[in-house]
Amino acid sequence: MVAYMIVRRNDKWSRRVYKFIITGLAIPMQAVIIPVYYLIIRIGLYDTLWALILPSAAFAIPISVMILTNFLRDIPQSLFEAMSVDGASEFMTMTKLAVPMVRPAIITVAIYDGLNVWNGFLFPLILTQSADNRVIPLSLWLFQGQFTVDTPGILAAVVISVLPILTAYIFGRKQMVAGLTAGFSK
Repeated sequence: MVAYMIVRRNDKWSRRVYKFIITGLAIPMQAVIIPVYYLIIRIGLYDTLWALILPSAAFAIPISVMILTNFLRDIPQSLFEAMSVDGASEFMTMTKLAVPMVRPAIITVAIYDGLNVWNGFLFPLILTQSADNRVIPLSLWLFQGQFTVDTPGILAAVVISVLPILTAYIFGRKQMVAGLTAGFSK
């Protein structure tokens, strides 16, 4: 929705919002882990799945908005004008025109962000402690003992952990390639 607003309202305010969001690309999560940890503790979400979901979603916003904005800019303005002449509201224009046309970009963002969250290690390490909220990369790291490493067991667990994201990539690879190439044509 933010990308749609930025593209459709091509004014000074929307350009500032876009620049502000894109500035988030320059902030690595390692640089803000202490404030994030403090915030999660203060709002009472430590050792919950929400402690992993909220920061992961926040760090996914800049790249997602950038990809979707660049892809939406490639849609001809005449299509938006035709929808408004036909009496469509902005919400209908977004849902009936923009979303179907940017499906490759949405799938690209979903796979890219899903892969980043799936492979996340820092947030689960810092923001959780119980085995119930342990994610796969952290579980694989804890799979080894103090003095021994069960190499076949770790390799089997790695293969099993790769299957869900590999399946998502296999089903969405055509859309993902189209989203990566078409969105950056200008």
